Amino acid sequence: MTITRMDHVGVVVDDLEAAIAFFVELGMERQGEAMPVAGRWVDQVVGLDDVQVDIAFVATPDGHGRLELTRFRQPVARTAEPGAPANTQGLRRLMFLVDDLDDTVARLRAHGGELVGEVGRFEDVYRLCYLRGPGGVIVALSEEVAA
Repeated sequence: MTITRMDHVGVVVDDLEAAIAFFVELGMERQGEAMPVAGRWVDQVVGLDDVQVDIAFVATPDGHGRLELTRFRQPVARTAEPGAPANTQGLRRLMFLVDDLDDTVARLRAHGGELVGEVGRFEDVYRLCYLRGPGGVIVALSEEVAA
């Protein structure tokens, strides 16, 4: 048995529209949404009772990477450790290659993005940084360095 593909990564957020705006500013494309999603099947899948969520999908321009952005109406979403460091166990970051790191950071800051550390450089290959975005998710950004 083999995997056909990785379909998407789910990110729980408290402000769905702000999260959509953040990822669209990053360069992702809005694909669709469902509001609200509820019912016994949802309760069964997520293991909670009386679930109501709003969901939106965004995708990378090449269509290969998708995020499911989810806002829980009920039960109210729990917050993870605020500002959890990058070495906290679990899903910690989403990595994106961008064509202009400085411009991308500036645009995402206007949507609430905050640098976790500083912009660094890996040899003569990449400039990189971590940026905390909606729901506390860390977005890693890299830019190829011109040879």
